[in-house]
Amino acid sequence: MDLTVRINKQFEESVLVKQQSKNVLAQPIGNAAQAMASCLQADGKILCCGNGGSAADAQHFAAELINRFEMERPPLAAVALTTDSSVLTSIANDYDYNQIFCKQVHGLGRAGDVLLAISTSGNSVNVVAAIEAAHERNMRVVALTGRDGGKMGAMLKQGDVHICVPTQSTARTQEVHLLALHCICDGIDHILFGERKS
Repeated sequence: MDLTVRINKQFEESVLVKQQSKNVLAQPIGNAAQAMASCLQADGKILCCGNGGSAADAQHFAAELINRFEMERPPLAAVALTTDSSVLTSIANDYDYNQIFCKQVHGLGRAGDVLLAISTSGNSVNVVAAIEAAHERNMRVVALTGRDGGKMGAMLKQGDVHICVPTQSTARTQEVHLLALHCICDGIDHILFGERKS
């Protein structure tokens, strides 16, 4: 079997979904960058969560803000709720795995902060619980989903931002999520720091 045929098909499908997503998602991605930039300007922070590949995306995004994206600038306040193994395992052991993010949001989140909630299906129970906790803390939510947005899409409130990738494919959704997160990083840097040179 010639794997290059399969590989070429993956590239073609990825490009197609990104082209389809561009017109649908440009505005919500811009809204997300503005919401996060406003939060950071007001000395707030971004809390990030997701499972599996979405956990990796949450950590990646937090790292881009704390360290740098493509320009030299001061660190920006972001916390990945997926990284502290002692916190995660104690909550999962003493309470329930579905509370691993919401308990952290209750402990760390403040009014004016933003929760970045990532789930390709939009139905991850622990991410849904984190959104509920964020709303209780008067935080805004930026939700990254796919398919029809799932439970997460249905529970968002005015002021929240929904970035829902128009595909049923988990792999394609994750690829667009990463691009969306890079666009948000670029947008935040542009809003806060203008056209600094790297």
